[in-house]
Amino acid sequence: MMKVVLAGGTGFIGDYFKKKFTELGYEVKIISRQPLNISWDDIPGIINALEGAELLINLAGKSVNCRYNEKNKSEIMNSRIKTTTILGESILACKNSPKVWMNSSTATIYRHADDRPMTEENGEIGSGFSVDVAKAWEKALFAFDLPKTRIIALRIAIVLGKEGGVMTPYRNLVKFGLGGVQGTGKQKFSWIHIEDLFQIVLFLKEREDLSGIFNCAAPNPVSNQEFMRLIRDKMKVPFGVPSPKWLLELGSVLIRTETELVLKSRWVIPERLEREGYIFTFDTLNNTLADILN
Repeated sequence: MMKVVLAGGTGFIGDYFKKKFTELGYEVKIISRQPLNISWDDIPGIINALEGAELLINLAGKSVNCRYNEKNKSEIMNSRIKTTTILGESILACKNSPKVWMNSSTATIYRHADDRPMTEENGEIGSGFSVDVAKAWEKALFAFDLPKTRIIALRIAIVLGKEGGVMTPYRNLVKFGLGGVQGTGKQKFSWIHIEDLFQIVLFLKEREDLSGIFNCAAPNPVSNQEFMRLIRDKMKVPFGVPSPKWLLELGSVLIRTETELVLKSRWVIPERLEREGYIFTFDTLNNTLADILN
C-alpha cells in the first residue's frame, strides 16, 4: 500500500486530504498535536512514518485568524519554522526518504496588488508580518538539501470548500444581511476550490520534473465586491449591508482577528501550473460557489 504523510493534517484541508487519499487506497499517517496521531515530540515515530512514503504534505501552523499581538505572532512564526525544520531533519534521518515533500506557503507573500497580477516569476514580495512569516517559512523549507526528495512550496490562496474554512463565516454574514462589500470592495480576492488543491497535489506528485514554488490559486480572481455579490446570489439574499474599513477595524478587535484577512488585495495567478498543463476543475468563482453552496 502506498503511504502519504499529512503533517498538521487535522484541520479543514487535512481532513479533506485524508478522506481523498484514503478513497484512493493510500495509507495515511498524520502528524499532529491532536490525540491519536503521531506527536511532534515523537521524532522516531515521525521518521518511521516518513520511511518509504510516496508523499509528505506539511499543513502545520497556528491559524492566522487571531489578533497579531506579540504572543500570537511568535506562535504563528515558530509553529511554521519548527515543524518544517523537524520534517526536514527527519527526512535526512530516513534510509528510504519520501519521494516528494510539499510544504504549505501562502499567496499572502506577495504585496498588496490592485494594479497587476502576481506570478511566480514576476510577482513582487510584500512587506509586513504576514510576509515575514511566509518568507521565513519558505527559507526553512529550501534550506534542506535532499537529493532523494523533491521539494515543492505551495503558495496557497484562500481555500474554499463545503465543510469548514472561510465559507462558514461568509455564509453567516450573508445569512444575517451583512454580506455587502468589505472596505472599498475593490481589493482582489484570490481563491482555490479545495478539490483543485487536492488535484494539484496529485498532479505535482506525478510530475517528477517539477519542483520549487507554485501558486495554488484559481486563474480567475475577482474583486471583493464581486465575491460578496456571487455569494448573495447563490444564497438568494438580495442585499447585504456594506462594512467600511472603520467598522471592520472595530469588529476585528471584538472577534479577535485582523482586517488584513479581508482588506489585503491578493491578485495571484497560477502561471506555472497552467504552463505545465494543469487544468482547473473549478476555474471560476461562479462554478465554485455553485458547488459549495448547493
